[in-house]
Amino acid sequence: MTSMPLNVAGTPARDLFDPDGDARAYRVWRERKLAEYPRSTPELMVTVKDGRSLTAAEMDAMHLCLRRANMVIYRLENAAGEDKTLIRQLGSQFGLQRLDDNLCADEDGITSLRVVEQRQEGEYIPYTNRRLNWHTDGYYNAADRQVRGVILHCVQPAAEGGENALLDHEIAYIQLRDENPDFIRALMAADTMTVPANIRDGREIRPQHSGPVFSVDAGGKLHMRYSARARNIVWKDDSVTRAATEYLLNLFQQDSAYIFRHRLKPGEGVMSNNVLHCRTEFSDHPEGGPQRLLLRARYYDRISDPGAGA
Repeated sequence: MTSMPLNVAGTPARDLFDPDGDARAYRVWRERKLAEYPRSTPELMVTVKDGRSLTAAEMDAMHLCLRRANMVIYRLENAAGEDKTLIRQLGSQFGLQRLDDNLCADEDGITSLRVVEQRQEGEYIPYTNRRLNWHTDGYYNAADRQVRGVILHCVQPAAEGGENALLDHEIAYIQLRDENPDFIRALMAADTMTVPANIRDGREIRPQHSGPVFSVDAGGKLHMRYSARARNIVWKDDSVTRAATEYLLNLFQQDSAYIFRHRLKPGEGVMSNNVLHCRTEFSDHPEGGPQRLLLRARYYDRISDPGAGA
C-alpha cells in the first residue's frame, strides 16, 4: 500500500486542508504560502528558448513559479505560431500526458479558441468575444475526469482586450478559511455544487454532476472546481453554502494583490494546476486581419515537480 505523503509537520498531507485536522501544521503551511506568494505578475514570467526542450535552468525557474503560485507565465524567445506539437512536448516535460478530450476539443485533444461566427442558444462563451467569468477549467467533468493541469498558449491576441486574471486556488482557500472555517466545510461537501445535465435538441450530451468545490487528491494536493456563472450551477441550499459562495464571489470584485492580470502576447502562455481565472471581453481586427487564437490543453494530470514539498 502506498503511504500518504507527509506535510511540513509530519502530518498526512490530506489532513492539511481539513479544518478539523492539525491546526499547527496548517498554520505553518499557510504562513509559508503567503510569505512565498509572488507580489507581481513579472515574478511569474519565465523566458524560454525552446519550449520543446527546456534547459535545466528554465525548468527550475518554471517549477519555482509553480510552487509559489500553482502557475507560471512562459514566454518563447521565438513565437512558434500555431504549433500544437510544441504544446504537447512542453506539457510532457512536466508530466502532463492525459489530455481531456472534451466536447469542444479538436481531433488531437487540444482546443483552438477562436471566435465562432455561427451563434446559437447556449453558446460556449470561450468561442465568443464576450467576458468570461471566474472559473476553473472542466468544472462540469465527472469526479474521475477532473482537470488538474492546463496550458493556455497564445498564437494571436485580439486587437484590443482579452486580458486574463488569475488567482491561485490555494489563496482563495486561505481567504475563505480565514473568514470562517465553516465555509471550507460547506464547500468540501459532496453535494455542494451541482452542474445540470447538458441537453441539446433533446439529447443528453453530458449528465448532471454533483461534487465539492474543494477536494484533496491522492497526493495530498488541493483541487478546486468552480464557476461563477449562475446559470451553470445549482448550489446546495443552506445558509453556510450561500454565505461561502457569496464571500468567494466578493473576493473577485476586490482590487486584490493576490490576483494577477496579464494580456498574453504571441508565443506566451500560462501553465497551471488549473487555477481560478477569467477573461475580459475583446475586439478582433477588422475582417481580413489576424484574428485572436489561443490553444488550450487540459489534462487529468497535475503538473509534476519532484522537488516540491507538500
